[in-house]
Amino acid sequence: MSWSKLKQQLESFLSPALQGRVTYLATSYRYVPDKAGLCYLAVDHKKIFNMNDKTTSIRWYQNEIEIKNDPAIQIPVTNEEIEAVRKTGKGAIPEERLVVMARGRKASEHAKELMAAQAALSKTDFTVAAQLFLSTSIEESLGSRDILLNIFALVDRRVGKKRLQNMSEIMKLKHPVVQFFYELRLGML
Repeated sequence: MSWSKLKQQLESFLSPALQGRVTYLATSYRYVPDKAGLCYLAVDHKKIFNMNDKTTSIRWYQNEIEIKNDPAIQIPVTNEEIEAVRKTGKGAIPEERLVVMARGRKASEHAKELMAAQAALSKTDFTVAAQLFLSTSIEESLGSRDILLNIFALVDRRVGKKRLQNMSEIMKLKHPVVQFFYELRLGML
């Protein structure tokens, strides 16, 4: 499918409040075969989603330690996760230490997921994710670990107010760019 047709289909699914504000941009290098081309997501003509551009306002992480030490990332811990730590501890571990250990485990898992999701965004990756979004259900896209699928679903007109409001806890564990588009969409309700 050509880029213009794909872009047209993606923009047809945009929420009415975001039409004209969210745009999809792509660059290609016809005569330079070793350049893959880049894709951007822009809001109000400002490039928001481009990992390689250091001028974007979204935080991109270089390693897992940065993710673990970022105070903006709040990792909620459930009672089941605390109990799992207690069972593997095989001893008398103070209650406050159990919470710290459970949060540390979850932070490590979360950091690995974020690093995997931050793969370089090339035009081919973008088009594959866009075609996958167009052929799958909105629930699958919202539940996916893929950043692009999450963004496409969040700006989709089929996602309503109640569903967005019920996703606040899930969004705490998503990449900052996904959180940005979530907040953008909530602000339009």
